[in-house]
Amino acid sequence: MKALAFAVFLVFCLSTAAIGAEYVGSTSCFKCHPEEFNNWKTSGHPYKLRTASDAKYAPLPLPKGYAWDDITYVIGGFRWKARYIDKTGYIITTDKEGKAMPTQWNLATGRWVDYNPGKKTAYKCGPCHMTAYSSEGHQDGLEGIVGTWAAPGIHCEECHGPGSEHAMAGDKTKIKLDRSSALCGKCHIRGEKAKIPAKDGFIEHHEQYNEYTASPHSGKIDCVTCHDPHKPARFGVKVACGSCHGKQASAFEGSLMQMAGVRCVDCHMPKAGKSAEAKGKFMADVRTHNWKISLDPKAMMFAEEGKVATGILTLDFVCLQCHGGRDMKWAAMKVKKDIHSYKKK
Repeated sequence: MKALAFAVFLVFCLSTAAIGAEYVGSTSCFKCHPEEFNNWKTSGHPYKLRTASDAKYAPLPLPKGYAWDDITYVIGGFRWKARYIDKTGYIITTDKEGKAMPTQWNLATGRWVDYNPGKKTAYKCGPCHMTAYSSEGHQDGLEGIVGTWAAPGIHCEECHGPGSEHAMAGDKTKIKLDRSSALCGKCHIRGEKAKIPAKDGFIEHHEQYNEYTASPHSGKIDCVTCHDPHKPARFGVKVACGSCHGKQASAFEGSLMQMAGVRCVDCHMPKAGKSAEAKGKFMADVRTHNWKISLDPKAMMFAEEGKVATGILTLDFVCLQCHGGRDMKWAAMKVKKDIHSYKKK
């Protein structure tokens, strides 16, 4: 009996080796990497796309008139917004009679907003919402879904590659360890890498790689220099700004701005990107990764009729997000002083 079991195991190993590594799912990673798995589970990555059977246990409403039996997948719904895919694989943009209605749920404000109202909208968001995406075919045979995947959402193997050989042997050489910013940029990008897309007065969506490549940090540090990629971005920052910018951090200590609760990121990474909601004229809901502030009150944040960000931060987004009753002229006058160390006399 033992000999038979060993023979079966040997055949499995040989067949797996013959066809190469396969995708085995993130739960296979938990046994040896529980901390990374649990951190990943609390991030937004696994929730970029969920089956209706999983998403229905989340505190999400449904478009008016729809039941969970009408839904195949939910797009997002973890932090910013949720959209819903119907039984044919198309994103829901109408009521059941085909009349346009708001079908995107914005979590921050708890309101329904329009998304391509009334338009027949295929789901073609690969490869950024799923693991092991292929543009060929239709997932689950649904006409409206363009492409297929091994798992909905961003799982361990999307970044580390298929893990069957690593899981079976525990061999570190059998798994991908790519710490380059380009790996993150595979998803955190829109359009051309050299351009930062913009719309309606804000940087579009989650295009941090476009911003990073246009910033002074490009080529000097990588995304993982600052971020633990397994953790939620806002909680997974590994190093403080002062670890590299010690002079500015020391000067900032005890300044009026610091005493008022202002942090480095509030000025150098303002929420100039919009995923779901704008909170004001100069504040949306995603932090920019541009960093470089222009002190010129005539500097332009956007170009090409507002469709592209210039890669610099202007004083309206830096200062007027808090000082809304002021203007650019006032901001320019104030920043002539060393704002990092300005203290009340």
